[in-house]
This record gives sequence, C-alpha cells and structure tokens, in this order.
Amino acid sequence: MDMHTVVVETAGTTAEDVLAVSRGTARVTVSADALAAVAAARQVIDDLAAKPDPVYGVSTGFGALAVRHISPELRTQLQRNIVRSHAAGMGPRVEREVVRALMFLRLKTLASGRTGVRPLVVETMAALLNAGITPVVHEYGSLGCSGDLAPLSHCALTLMGEGDAEGPDGVVRPAAELLAEHGIEPVELREKEGLALLNGTDGMLGMLVMACADLARLITSADITAALSLEALLGSEKVLAPELHTIRPHPGQGASAANMLKVLAGSALTGHHQDDAPRVQDAYSIRCAPQVAGAVRDTLDHARLVAGRELAAAVDNPVVLPDGRVESNGNFHGAPVAYVLDFLAIAAADLGSIAERRTDRLLDKNRSHGLPAFLAHDAGVDSGLMIAQYTQAALVSEMKRLAVPASVDSIPSSAMQEDHVSMGWSAARKLRTAVDALTRVVAVELVAATRAVELRGGEPAPATRAVLDAVRAAGVGGPGEDRFLAPDLAAAEAFVRSGGLVAAAETVTGPLA
Repeated sequence: MDMHTVVVETAGTTAEDVLAVSRGTARVTVSADALAAVAAARQVIDDLAAKPDPVYGVSTGFGALAVRHISPELRTQLQRNIVRSHAAGMGPRVEREVVRALMFLRLKTLASGRTGVRPLVVETMAALLNAGITPVVHEYGSLGCSGDLAPLSHCALTLMGEGDAEGPDGVVRPAAELLAEHGIEPVELREKEGLALLNGTDGMLGMLVMACADLARLITSADITAALSLEALLGSEKVLAPELHTIRPHPGQGASAANMLKVLAGSALTGHHQDDAPRVQDAYSIRCAPQVAGAVRDTLDHARLVAGRELAAAVDNPVVLPDGRVESNGNFHGAPVAYVLDFLAIAAADLGSIAERRTDRLLDKNRSHGLPAFLAHDAGVDSGLMIAQYTQAALVSEMKRLAVPASVDSIPSSAMQEDHVSMGWSAARKLRTAVDALTRVVAVELVAATRAVELRGGEPAPATRAVLDAVRAAGVGGPGEDRFLAPDLAAAEAFVRSGGLVAAAETVTGPLA
C-alpha cells in the first residue's frame, strides 16, 4: 500500500483503513473534532471523579472487585494496576499486523468521545503506531468478553513505558527505551483510562477484517483453479450459464459462475465430456463449484456486514453518552464477531474440501478421462503429484478441525461476575490458521490443474494460458520427471498469497468478482 495518512474521526473507521495501518505504511492522525469530543467526555469523567458517589471504573475496583470504593489518592495506582495485572498473556507472540490492528482499533474507540480518556492518551497511542513500536502480545489471555483483555493490556503497558515491545527494526527491547528514542513520553493513567484501554473487541475485529480481505482473494483464486480443473477434465462449461444461476438467485453463486465462465472463454478443451467415456454430467466437485464457492462468498458478505457495524461502534464499559450520562453496559461481549469468525472457518473448510476433491480427480487415471496416473511422467517410475495431494488432504483435515466453533464454549471468570464469555479471540486465531491452510490448498490445486492442462494438450482458454505462463514464471515447474516438489508448492503458495493468480487471469478476463 502507498504511504498515506489515515484520519481517525469520532464516527469510526473502515476496513480499508485498518488494513492500511496494520499491513501497510499509513500514518495515523486524529482529527481536531475527535480530540474535542475526547476532551468533552473527559470533563464528564473529571466531574464524576470529584463527587463522592461510586462510578464503575472511575472510583471503584473492577469485575468482581467493583464493590470497593477507591479513594482519590489511590486512583492513579488503580489504573496502573489494572494494566499490569491484566497483562497476563502467555504463549507465542502474536503477529505484528494483528497487534497494529488491535492498537488502531482501540484508538478508534478512544477517539469516539465515548470512553472518557484524555486527549493525551489518544495522541500517544497514535504516536506509538506512527513510530512503528509494536507491543509484545501473546497468543493466550483473551476470553473475548470484557474485551480482549490481556492482549489490550500488553498494548497499554507499552503506552505506560513498561514491558517489552518490538521496534521498527524488528528487535524486541524494553518499551521505555523505545519510547525514549522516539521522543514519546510514557502516559501516567488517570481515572477510567486503564479500563478504557482494555475493554474492547479490537483484537478479534482486526483479525476478522484481515481474514475477510484474504478470503476475498482466495475465493476468486478458487474460482480460477476450479475453472482450470474443469478444463483439464474436459468438463462442460454449460453448467456455468447465467440463466441457470438466475433461477437460484444467491448472489455469490452467480458471481463465481461468471468468474469461471470468463476464465474458460475461448477454450478448445471444454465440452468434450462425451468424447472418450460418455458423461451426462460432471462430478459434483466440478459441476457444483459455483454453488460452494458462492456460498462462501455470501458468508463473507455477512461477515463484512458485521465487521462494518463493529468498525462504527464505540466499545467500552462504562461509556459516556452524548447527554453526559456515564452508563454501564455489555457492549464488550464479543458474540457478534465470534459467530462470524466461526462461520468463516466453516465456509473456508468446505471451499478447501471441494478443491481437494478436484485435485484427487485430476490425479486418478480412472476418473481423469485420459490423463496419466498422478500426472506423472512415467507412472511407476515417477510418482508425480501423488504426495502433493496427501499434503493437501492433511491441510483440509486440519481445516475441518479448525471449523469446530469456538463461540459455543464459555468458561466463567472473575468469580462468576463474568459468567458467559464469547471466546471470540480464539475463533479469530483459528480462522487465521484456516486461511493460511486454504491458501496452500488452492496452491496445490493450481499445481495439479496447470500440469494437467499442459499434459492434456490442445488449446486452452486464453486466460488459462496467461495463468500457465505466470505460474511458470513464478517458479512452479511443469510436467516432467520427478523432482524435489516442495519448492514448487512453496512457489505456488506465494503466487496465490500475493494475488498473482488473480492478477494473471485478469490480464485476459478483466476484473473478476
């Protein structure tokens, strides 16, 4: 992404801005209007803090400890302590892009004027992002309710100049050193601020936004590999006719069918399913490819709808309402996000499953309509792509396990005060693994389908020819004697992951859905 500035406003943010900050080089600035709204909300908190009445998060403890009233002289310590005690994550480090999304989305809510923090906190969070300072956040610690508590606490710890963080050079060092090098003063938290930094669905939402972007590319990639497999198997493109999909008007189905039809335009290989061994219909994995990929598309659209609503939300507890009231609420519960994260994992697993079935069909001489066994050069002496399909099957099996929903689980916490949690963070973490696996599954089908088209001979579609040329230029070898196969698969994975497959097809087809 090109360098540009993302302006944070009170109304929320967009998926494009999240990606620009988390994965790109965009700088962050907070609008004057947002800073004014933050200051106004802070005045409400300061006024409440001066009164004797207990207000949750301002002059009380937290969670099950909210029954204790905290005197003014202990409130700075209270806010500092909540961050230190809640920064209790364990396990491997979370990826830099996830942490940057987490921080940016928390900044988005802080800038809404609903949390009651000082403008200083907002500006310092933006400064951390712009300096490329990334807190060390660990895999485990969030139950997806009361927000992504431990992950956000590790970020807040860096804001205070404590704990460890990764610098722009990728080296992990004490946060205090990194802040000093970049001229950033650590923040001494005041009433409500520690709580406001922790109480959001930002981690699971950031991972949802990134998964949506990745899956959009992978669905289109799967449409392309499905078209190549249909072509290599001499299948019928008639099942892709628009009128067949209009009568079952799921929008995703129509889009995937149209993609496949564009890729296959001009092929001399399709429509010969009656020539060698008569077939009235192609197998489901070929014929129903648009229905399955289309259902994944529609699931993705629903997930984007939920993500868009969450990107416009201000998630904190308590919140400062426009009329000045400070009210407790349950908006930090991650259920809306957790459900769609799980739904996407289910859809991704099925898309991987049907791609694997097409690959297996290409390799089986009893079902491939004249292709050599395992697409090998000299079957028996050579094994061809036999074990590539094993690898693909192992990935699909893992994706099926990852499709088991996390959001149906709940383990009560905080002495039964927080007695129902979403597990949305866990749903997001497993979805990331599933998306990586799907990338590899599509890559294996690409290797098999391109090899099969070349072995078939004849004149493939112009778009297929463009894909063949691009995939070979990317380092994926074609037919021939057995060779060390892992580098070919890795090159195909990189080609799919980078968007190269879609870009190659689009040089002929124009934009694909």
